[in-house]
Amino acid sequence: MKNKKVAVIGSLNYDIVLKQERLPEIGETITVDGVSFCGGGKGANQAVQCAKLGLETYMIGSVGNDHFGSILMESLEKYNVKTDYIGLAGTHTGLGIVNSFPDGRLLSTISTGANYSLSVEDIERAESIIKECQIVILQLEIPREVVEYSIKLAKKHHCYVIVNAAPSYTLSEDAMRLIDCFVVNEAEASFYANQEISTVEGALQYCDPLFKQIGDLLIITLGEKGSILYDGTKPLCFAPEKVNVVETTGAGDSYIGAIAYGLLNGISKDEMGKFASHVSAKTVTKIGGQDAMPYLEDVLSSLDV
Repeated sequence: MKNKKVAVIGSLNYDIVLKQERLPEIGETITVDGVSFCGGGKGANQAVQCAKLGLETYMIGSVGNDHFGSILMESLEKYNVKTDYIGLAGTHTGLGIVNSFPDGRLLSTISTGANYSLSVEDIERAESIIKECQIVILQLEIPREVVEYSIKLAKKHHCYVIVNAAPSYTLSEDAMRLIDCFVVNEAEASFYANQEISTVEGALQYCDPLFKQIGDLLIITLGEKGSILYDGTKPLCFAPEKVNVVETTGAGDSYIGAIAYGLLNGISKDEMGKFASHVSAKTVTKIGGQDAMPYLEDVLSSLDV
């Protein structure tokens, strides 16, 4: 029997978050209303949320041998994420410029940096911890060949594989069939559906075709419209909680960390969807991505699961 361990294979970025009313026009210069700096990258964010929910969490990735990389490592260690399998690359640490608007919308521009130095050999070196984990979480901010190799290696060791298809790119049919839980937002769902999906109704129509390509659970997150969990039977729809939104950085990553917690603790899909929505909602009420993500005691004190 494996312990409740999670391995997150993915990106680490140093984020610069600009709070602004709008984007400038071509040739225009505008000032922002505020700026914050925080540890980011979908992989690191998801690892932090898993760890804050009390899961033994290992991060597998790469940073540059620079000041930003040191900050990211310190941030992960502060939240008890195990960093033994994070390598140092001969390039700069991944960087993210996030434009945050008053209505909660985000735009992100990323320089992949060290994230694209992560190799198959790095994953092979981490095999000893991967085989101890019940869940392996991946995103697509690292090279495709590394993602597909990681999926196959995780399934070799009977891990439950969660793939957050962000940013979207095509995975092989063989890799897709090995994915247990596939998570997309409306933009990513639109990519895989080859048509615009922006409503709950549109997402529901697409559930079955995409679910047939994977193993166990499809999740479509729709921002202010909520989320959908589909396991091949009846889709479960969850409305977002009404909270005072301060910043939405990391909200989707909080959701995925909460899903991992639910799976490891045998929570029903209905309760798991409510739990993940609540965790995500608590994140958006504070500034700072990883810093804003709630601890388990904060969540349980305000939600009966």
